[in-house]
Amino acid sequence: MHIMEGFLPFTHALAWTAASAPFLAWGLHSVSRTLRSHPEQRMLLGVSAAFAFLLSALKLPSVTGSCSHPTGVGLGALLFGPAAMVPVGFVVLLFQALLLAHGGLTTLGANVFSMAIVGPFVAYGVFRLGCALGLTRSMAVFLAACLGDLSTYVTTSVQLALAFPDPVGGVLLSFEKFGGIFAFTQVPLAITEGLLTVLVVNAMAQFNANELRLMPVLAHPRRTTP
Repeated sequence: MHIMEGFLPFTHALAWTAASAPFLAWGLHSVSRTLRSHPEQRMLLGVSAAFAFLLSALKLPSVTGSCSHPTGVGLGALLFGPAAMVPVGFVVLLFQALLLAHGGLTTLGANVFSMAIVGPFVAYGVFRLGCALGLTRSMAVFLAACLGDLSTYVTTSVQLALAFPDPVGGVLLSFEKFGGIFAFTQVPLAITEGLLTVLVVNAMAQFNANELRLMPVLAHPRRTTP
């Protein structure tokens, strides 16, 4: 999903950076407020960042100029809310661009928008919907992490299609091509990420229930049922 350095036209890279900036400011405010109220949650926020860094660094070859990998942002979105994952994802993507040459600085705004904004917000929304429908916590967490992952790649497909429309079929045909190629590797990766996130959340609920009692994933009575 990380679009490589210099792959997007300058105007597209600038537009995605501008679109991501307000969410980053909102996320920084959200994280600052959370840590002022609950400084003991710094460790869990660090765990969420490490989870996203490690999973999103496991890249596989895919669409030219991009790649396939888990995103790892669903866990943090369920623990701290989607806004908190914007600065976390920004730091993860920045470090990967600088240290691993995974992604890039000119494409940072586009990558932040897909992985650190769309993915966490979709994951959190799916989780809340699953809880409202009476799903067990495990099922809601699985669907949230899985669909949050896939939504990131749908967004990347849109970004690439807008930048490189098909000469005949335009943006829509280009989107179908990019999305179709991503699907071969990303669907099984998304299912795997969903299952892994369920295991991590259930382990946290078993061994760190007191620390998690105020977090979205455990705060609602229906969410305490594995």
